[in-house]
Amino acid sequence: MALLRRCLAVLLCTVLLAGGTALTLAAVLCLPGRDLLIRGALLCQDPAAAVSLNWPAPVEKPRPGTQTSAEATPAPTPTPEPQTTQPAAAVAEEASPTPEPTVTPLPSTAPQIDNPGAIRAETYGQGSGNGYITLGAGGIHNLTQYSDADLRAAVTTPSLPFDIEVNSSEPQVLILHTHATETYQTWPDLIYDPDFTARTQNTELNMCAVGEKMAEVLNGAGINTLHDTTLHDSPSYTESYDRSYATTQAYLEKYPSIKVVLDVHRDAIEDADGTRVKPLCTVNGEDTAQVMIIAGCDNGSSIRLPNWRLNLRFAAAWEQAMEQRTPGLTRPVMCAYRYYNQDLTTGSLLIEIGGHANTVAEAVRAGQYAAEALAVLLGGHPE
Repeated sequence: MALLRRCLAVLLCTVLLAGGTALTLAAVLCLPGRDLLIRGALLCQDPAAAVSLNWPAPVEKPRPGTQTSAEATPAPTPTPEPQTTQPAAAVAEEASPTPEPTVTPLPSTAPQIDNPGAIRAETYGQGSGNGYITLGAGGIHNLTQYSDADLRAAVTTPSLPFDIEVNSSEPQVLILHTHATETYQTWPDLIYDPDFTARTQNTELNMCAVGEKMAEVLNGAGINTLHDTTLHDSPSYTESYDRSYATTQAYLEKYPSIKVVLDVHRDAIEDADGTRVKPLCTVNGEDTAQVMIIAGCDNGSSIRLPNWRLNLRFAAAWEQAMEQRTPGLTRPVMCAYRYYNQDLTTGSLLIEIGGHANTVAEAVRAGQYAAEALAVLLGGHPE
């Protein structure tokens, strides 16, 4: 019996020890933080007291892909609508009052130039006396050996030496440029760069810009006009008239309807001291380049222009039309021993639009007024 009691006591101690160990391990697995140690020690010392304590319920982490209850998972924060933010400087500018405008002089647009050349503006008159033929408006400067009376007789006939068909589907006028790379000043200041040759291939700054404006006006007035922008003087200035002659011939062969051929140039006027002169007038309150028509004359030998009087008649009619419509726009027609391919039609003329000291804007403006007068002369209706 004694042996049996000892066996039962050993068995009871073993059960109690195993149970305490099991409870301790359970507490270690379930209790977080510092409470694990405290509760575990208490369990070893007094299992009954430890069991009677209120143990915290374990919090189960949601598995990926599963949805938890609203209590366990906070509601997502709604994404705010995108807003356009302004820089701080812009906000400050909006908040501050707009300052009153102040009068400040416009800065010069000319670049810094070492030893710049000077420019002066001059408005050329028509001239009078010997060597000048006065027209109803405008005039002719006679630089030939022919008498003034001879030239006057050549231009008294009121009709043009050709007929123009208004609103025709066939070209009536051709505008081209033997010296297309001739250009102007790009700033209004009365200085120029001596190193600049006053030539450029940029068609927005050279003679093509003037010709484009003239063609635009004529076409708008019902005069079918072609504008050739070939740079006949590039890359070589030599024989540029031969090249423009070939260009004109090609157009006349393709379009025999063409009656007027205008070779649009710009002049180059310079004083003895190097000052460049820009021929200038004022039209509608704006600075505008003056223009000059050149009508060639036969000299009986090297210059063969059998119909030069007809070309001069056209030149005189256009001169009068420009001066009547826009007084002061023209310098007198130059009638001189010049060829300029004017044997190709009786409506072939060269016109100088300003000079190399004028600005591009002044020249384009002059081209517009010259073309408007020509459109009226040819029976068109400019806007």
